[in-house]
Amino acid sequence: MRLEEEIQRRRTFAIISHPDAGKTTLTEKLLLYGGAIQIAGAVKSNKIKKTATSDFMEIEKQRGISVATSVMGFEYKDYKINILDTPGHKDFQEDTYRTLTAADSVIVVIDVAKGVEPQTEKLVEVCRMRNIPIIVFINKLDRHGKDGFELLDEIEQKLHINVTPLSWPINMGPEFKGVYSIFEQKLNLFTPAKQTIEEYVEISDTSDPVLDEMVGTKDADILREELELVTEVYPNFDHQTYLDGNISPVFFGSALNNFGVMELLNCFIQIAPNPLPYQTEERLIKPTEDAFTGFVFKIHANLDPNHRDRIAFVRVTSGIFKRNVFYHHVRSNKKIRFSSPTAFMAQKKSIVDEVYPGDIVGLHDTGNFKIGDSITEGEMLHFKGIPSFSPELFKYIENADPMKSKQLAKGIDQLMDEGVAQLFVGKTSTRKIIGTVGALQFEVIEYRLLHEYGAKCRYEPITLYKTAWITSKNKAQLDDFISRKSGSLAVDKEGRLVFLAESKYALDLAMEKYKEIEFHFTSEF
Repeated sequence: MRLEEEIQRRRTFAIISHPDAGKTTLTEKLLLYGGAIQIAGAVKSNKIKKTATSDFMEIEKQRGISVATSVMGFEYKDYKINILDTPGHKDFQEDTYRTLTAADSVIVVIDVAKGVEPQTEKLVEVCRMRNIPIIVFINKLDRHGKDGFELLDEIEQKLHINVTPLSWPINMGPEFKGVYSIFEQKLNLFTPAKQTIEEYVEISDTSDPVLDEMVGTKDADILREELELVTEVYPNFDHQTYLDGNISPVFFGSALNNFGVMELLNCFIQIAPNPLPYQTEERLIKPTEDAFTGFVFKIHANLDPNHRDRIAFVRVTSGIFKRNVFYHHVRSNKKIRFSSPTAFMAQKKSIVDEVYPGDIVGLHDTGNFKIGDSITEGEMLHFKGIPSFSPELFKYIENADPMKSKQLAKGIDQLMDEGVAQLFVGKTSTRKIIGTVGALQFEVIEYRLLHEYGAKCRYEPITLYKTAWITSKNKAQLDDFISRKSGSLAVDKEGRLVFLAESKYALDLAMEKYKEIEFHFTSEF
């Protein structure tokens, strides 16, 4: 019974958005309401310069962007909430794709002035593919932006999701007066520069003259008109339709000013799904099963630079994970036990004895884990949907300090295990090639190699269009391909054969000529 109760009170979700839409600020404010932090931007080890709690890598603090997914858990109103704060920058979207496999629902943050941006479209597409329930938070209402109805139309057209507003703004920019919560039937008045938790005025009937007293007759009349239009145009909120991923509630607010965040959180804990079943290659896993199962969706080296630690982030999918119990690592077919499993509050970690479905547990790793690995009580299960993508940018990586070749090799090895980028080693040249989906990743790799491993690297250009993993049941054709294309072949970190196509023409020609060779553009095959 205890397992079922713990599952019912858990909410695990990811926050996604375009860079600068205010995603990390919203995360901070949710933590603030949960009492997990006392002051927004508080990182105790960095008292002079406040940086976001969820941005813990040094390069993130310097650049002011999130480049790695952070995991944060806190308690709020008897619910255990797990937030996965994802990178917004397009160069790190692969990390976000993988993180979405560990989330049961998603909050999408949209800037009121910029509306729906390309990166948001891509990420929401992934959510739709997996039918993940989506809540939309339209942020920065204290600035001038697009009209509410115009934004809702844009969300429906560009993100291909049906919406229903559960709150509605009274003006925006300097005239912004507050938000009426349709869900709770309350008026929340905005006080500029007020950084405290808001007080509400209950207004169950908008014809109540109290509304005129609070916001003025003119704005009260506009609000009444717009709310009437909302009820006519948009469907009523239906819980099951939301859980099926077919309708998305919309909230308005200003995360920076703590505004509209509480309505969002109060509604979220009531409607968001508790931990869901997971499909593996073998069978469907239900969270209420007694036997523990989980999978690695992220690996992070040097979470604490002082201790050179490496942590595998595991999403618990069923049963109860217990400290100091032997579990089965499916890929290596070995038994492993963990003496110090950790729960996260950004980079603050605490050792836990038991972890329930929906929670994320950090396991100290000496190099045993890879992204996508399964951990069970003995059953051979393989989780699906955690791919690596064929990179789009490539550079040779060379050692810039011969005295530090061991450190460089170790650094590259560990960073590639994290999924930061992919490593290919030429079959004939044996030169190391780094492949990424974004240019900024090269900077991050160089920075982290130097600051975390004491190794200097330099990059050299290489002309490559695309890489494709190759497999074939026709051994003769594969052997012929390997002998003719040896200069354009490499192996990845798993030892799998990869074709390095110099141009689109070269790739198309190879695919046309070698009909019985399969060219794969994601690592799941």
